[in-house]
Formats: sequence, C-alpha cells, structure tokens
Amino acid sequence: MLINKHRLQKTAAVLFRYMTDERHSGNWGMDIHHWDWVPGVGVGSLWEYGIAAGAPEAVSYCLQWVNLNRHKAKDARVINAFAPYAIYPGLYRLTGEERLLHEAEEAAAWLLAEAPRTREGALEHTVTEDAAFPEQVWADTVYMAVLFLARLAGGTGSRPYAEAAAEQTLLHLRLLQDTQSGLLFHGWNSREASHMSAVRWARANAWIILAVPQIVAEIRDIAAIPDELYSRYTALAAGLRSIQNKGGLWHTVLNRADTVTETSASAGIACGFLLGVREGLLDAFYLDSAKLAVSGILPLITQDGEVQGVSGGTPVMPSVEAYNRIPVYPTLYGQGLTLQLLSQALSLYD
Repeated sequence: MLINKHRLQKTAAVLFRYMTDERHSGNWGMDIHHWDWVPGVGVGSLWEYGIAAGAPEAVSYCLQWVNLNRHKAKDARVINAFAPYAIYPGLYRLTGEERLLHEAEEAAAWLLAEAPRTREGALEHTVTEDAAFPEQVWADTVYMAVLFLARLAGGTGSRPYAEAAAEQTLLHLRLLQDTQSGLLFHGWNSREASHMSAVRWARANAWIILAVPQIVAEIRDIAAIPDELYSRYTALAAGLRSIQNKGGLWHTVLNRADTVTETSASAGIACGFLLGVREGLLDAFYLDSAKLAVSGILPLITQDGEVQGVSGGTPVMPSVEAYNRIPVYPTLYGQGLTLQLLSQALSLYD
C-alpha cells in the first residue's frame, strides 16, 4: 500500500467533510452540535487538523461551531463537558474576542475551586449522563479537562493554571500507572483504594499519551514540571510500543491479544508518539511505530470517510470480557483521533 503526503491530505479532507456533515444530526456518536466530550473531541480534532495541515476551512468551522453552541455550556459543569473548551484559547489568540477568554476563565475557575476532587486531590471524573462515580479517577479526565487548563495557561501566562495542569497530570499518572508494565489502568477508586476491574484499557492510555506532550508544550515555560512526570510518561510510551501488534494497532485491552483491536485508541496512541517526539519527550524510533499505525488504520477508513473499528462510550467496566463486548460504531472521537494522527503524520511522508 503506497502511503504519501498527498494520500494523507486527501484522506484527512474526506474525514473533515464526513465529520461536519449535518446529516449526522441526532446520532449520539456523530452529532457535533451538542456540548459534551464526544463533540468536544471532534471539534478539538478539527482545530488540530486546521493548524497542522494548514486547512483554514477547519479553523473557520471551529469558530462557527462555538458561536452556534456556546450557550449550551452553562448547563454542563462536569469534567466531560470541558472538552470543547480546549479550542477556546486558540480561537481567542486568533480572533481577539474577549468573550472567548472570559468564558474560558469562568470555566477554569470552576475547575480550580468547585470541581469535585478525590481525597488525593485529583479531579473526580464527572459526566453529563445521569450517573455518578464518586471519588473515581479516570484517565479520560487528563484529555477532557486538564489539556484545556494547560492551553489556557499557555495563552494567558497564568502560573496557577499551569501549576494545576502539572499537578493533575502527575496525580493521574501516579494513581493509574502499573509500575511493572508502564501501562495505565482505566480508573482508580479512592474509596476502595483499588483500580476496580484493573483493566488496562487502550483508549484510556491513548487519552494520556496524546495529552501529555501538548500539556508540557503549553506550560513548561510557566511552571516547573517534575522529573517524575517525564519518567512516568516515557515508561507509558515504552509499555505501549512493546505491545503494538504486527498490523500497527493496539487491542482494546492492551495486554490481551484475544480482544479486538480498536481504531480510536490506536490513532490516539500513535499520534501521542508523534507529538512526544516533536516535543522532545520520546526518542525518534517512536516515529516508526506511528508510521506502522498509519498503515494499519488507513484501510479502516471507508471511501466516504467513516472510520471503522471504533468502540462506543466506555465507563470502567467490571471485566476484560465486558470491554470486549462494547458495541462498535462511528463516533466523532474515533474520526477525530484518526484525523489528528493523519494531520501530524504529514511530516513523515514526501
């Protein structure tokens, strides 16, 4: 299979059109016009595509999306609903619109002062659905909320935002990392002092391997970043690289090759490798792993731009078998993480 820059650019443009197609309205996984983590990751990925691939139409779409949907944010003060805010700092730098900065700082103030926390001080993972996970720490939080804090710190020079982003990132790594393999468990229950089902879920690992290089890039000139954060990140990357399968993908339960391969996690992990190398956190040989992932993911994108092999929304499940039974269907985060990978991989090909 011939892979070159032109093919990646063409495929990315098809993904952009598929993600912004209004015919997806009413479809939970693909409806971009509501305020939650699914459209948040989707819009954030469109922003990354616009910047990395030089696609001004994607940047313009993000601004239009905010103007259409920002009024929905006030009713959603939970961790998962912070994902859309990640594009606010960039849009503010681009447009100079003060209301973008004001709304972002209001959201950050809630995160710092009011958001529920565990006894260790980590942000409790909260969701828009009618469900509660008291004193539970999920890997997802680092991408959904901490990345926003770091970007706001980078855009404003705020030391409190930067210090909070560093603290939360390190806390999540400490609470979730299996020190033997370097891999992350999906969640931690502070009340029970346990990782619950203790499953090393692929997309949980993807959220953090992808978020950390971006967080570091935003805050390292503002606040001190502990060496422990870097060492834990490199251990995570090494653990992930060691279990990538021959086809370039990762299994939905990372240490169980008898579970399905999962596209969104694979794209997120590979993109994290690319960003980790770019920011000086990882060695250059991780680029080979990213290229292998690209070759494995491209055949899973249909002609009209649907990314196949993406598992649905997944709370901490009770067993390995339960993770393997999660339904598979198109989602904005699956589309988006794949789009981010293709956008960042452009520099690898002629």
